[in-house]
Amino acid sequence: MAAKKGRSTRSLHSLGVACGLAAGAWLGTAEAPAKLVTVGFSPFIISLGMVAGVFVARWTVPMMLKGTGYILEDLREKKHLIVWAILAGMLWAVANTLTVFAIRNVGLSIAFPLWNVNSLVGLFWGWLLFNELRDAGARQWVKVLGGAGAIVAGACVLALATAHAPAGAPAGTAALGILAALGAGLMWGTMYIPYRKAYISGMNPLSFVTVFTFGELGTVFALAAVLDGGMGHVMAELDRARPVLFWLFLGGFCWVLGDLFQQYAAKYIGIGRGIPLSNTNQLWGLAWGVLVFGELAGQTGTAQLLVVAGSLVMIAGAVSISFAEAPESEQASWGAAMRRECERYGLDYVRVAAALQGDDLAMTERHRRRWWEYLVGVAALAIFVWLGLGAERAPIAANPAWMAVLSLAALVLLVLCGLLLWRRTRFS
Repeated sequence: MAAKKGRSTRSLHSLGVACGLAAGAWLGTAEAPAKLVTVGFSPFIISLGMVAGVFVARWTVPMMLKGTGYILEDLREKKHLIVWAILAGMLWAVANTLTVFAIRNVGLSIAFPLWNVNSLVGLFWGWLLFNELRDAGARQWVKVLGGAGAIVAGACVLALATAHAPAGAPAGTAALGILAALGAGLMWGTMYIPYRKAYISGMNPLSFVTVFTFGELGTVFALAAVLDGGMGHVMAELDRARPVLFWLFLGGFCWVLGDLFQQYAAKYIGIGRGIPLSNTNQLWGLAWGVLVFGELAGQTGTAQLLVVAGSLVMIAGAVSISFAEAPESEQASWGAAMRRECERYGLDYVRVAAALQGDDLAMTERHRRRWWEYLVGVAALAIFVWLGLGAERAPIAANPAWMAVLSLAALVLLVLCGLLLWRRTRFS
């Protein structure tokens, strides 16, 4: 029995690691359309366009994978988590808007690693609130704290790289970009509190993100209306951005795929480990920024070296944290946190424990697909087709060969990790 439990734990850890890597690929790819901010589009319009694509994807992907009946039952059983999901969506929306400002001021390849300090924030909350790393032993602490130190050091190196910005850049823009990226990291790191709270209560990630999207869409609309000249100006700017809305919608869809993998990583290996692993998105951000958009072409050799070195140091830190597999003693502490949530909200401990192992087959079998769910999926696809018909090539210089290579690599990870999730958990 113990041997079987050990194999199951290792299986879930491997699955969480795979989900984290796939999340990095798709979260990194999703930020590429944000480059449109460099050609005159408002950061609020960029964020709003992406969130519109996110909204469509967050409804259709969970519905197609598990069915509406499953999602609604999961939400009814855990009604107390609905407000937490909305709060998480609001934090995400603020963070995403800040990332657009950061990209405008310091570029994608530099902004990406800076906002990935969210792993430090998530690590702290995981330890404080959910017993992550409690009773883990000195070896695991060394791995995690060593990785955290590397992430901080890498962020400092990347911040230093902005001192080598091309001549003629407006004064103070680099500093504002750094602050925007770090602010996004703080928001995203705090957002993981509702994530982990939901999963130690047995909620499916697909149910969580369905509600999550209301918080993010409402907040982005509010930010745009209040800070970008009112709704009349926002609608006029959306009309002006009509030729590139397809790319923003596509970016939002890619973000949902990455976020879903990130959610599964947080569920199965915790936010202290799963989030740093998903922060390999900085590799993808660096690749898109440098290989596709040529961001470092105008930089000095010293600046380029600092960006690459800082990214590698941060990646090494994330890897160190993510491969610190939780021993049985730490998992017992996780169980105590789960029992606390069950007692507080009257949940069935046995069912919640099974859900955390990826086993809710009985609930899945109670809900079959309905014919109208397929129509909703077709309607979502029709929106993308309609936007695609009116799309124009974005006015940004890009290398199509590298774009194809990076897109293909992300698709390979999507298929492989999707199959792993299906075979091990049926997307539970």
